[in-house]
Amino acid sequence: MDPLPVMDRSTLRERVLQALRSAVTSGTYRPGDHLGEVELAERLGVSRGTVREALRHLQQEGLVRAGMRGMLRVNSLSAEEIRGLFRVRAALEGLAVTEIIEQPGREQAVAALRAAVETLARAGDDFVTRVEADLGFHLRLCELSGNTMLVESWRHLEGRIRITIMNRGPEGAPAMMTPTRHAPIIDAIERGDLDKALEVVHEHMAAAAEHFTEN
Repeated sequence: MDPLPVMDRSTLRERVLQALRSAVTSGTYRPGDHLGEVELAERLGVSRGTVREALRHLQQEGLVRAGMRGMLRVNSLSAEEIRGLFRVRAALEGLAVTEIIEQPGREQAVAALRAAVETLARAGDDFVTRVEADLGFHLRLCELSGNTMLVESWRHLEGRIRITIMNRGPEGAPAMMTPTRHAPIIDAIERGDLDKALEVVHEHMAAAAEHFTEN
């Protein structure tokens, strides 16, 4: 396991939180791994109180859960929770395509989304790069809606999305992260076909939920 970086005191609280969040969502710590205050404080070179505060924040984000005797572990989502996660994503991203299609100049949004798909195509077989490109596409879709509350809601789910993907691993997850699975969303937006765009988004999320919950 790669060592976590020692923190610079200048932005200590935020950097500790970011370091731990990144370690969880990147798969450095796997679902079920114990996150001990003492060990983390020693590895990061900070106080236990600073680590405790960061872990409390990660718990609020759904990335960490309290187990027996209050021991904190990296969260793992149940099949029911994963299905719920992707249903919420379908609702959010369905709203995003609705608002993009209703915009007078959606050509720029279409161009931006095609650029995001090209980034995904260039990711190749590198798992981490592909995950970033895939999530980048979906975040860009939400951003192009112009609805800041929608983007904020999507970002609130991002950590749990990452955990779900990382738990599936490079052997299974990339099957859902291909340009051909995303292009139909853009095509429907470009045509201004709202019904088709919503259908494709919901099918995309339903297929992802099925993929990430199968044994």
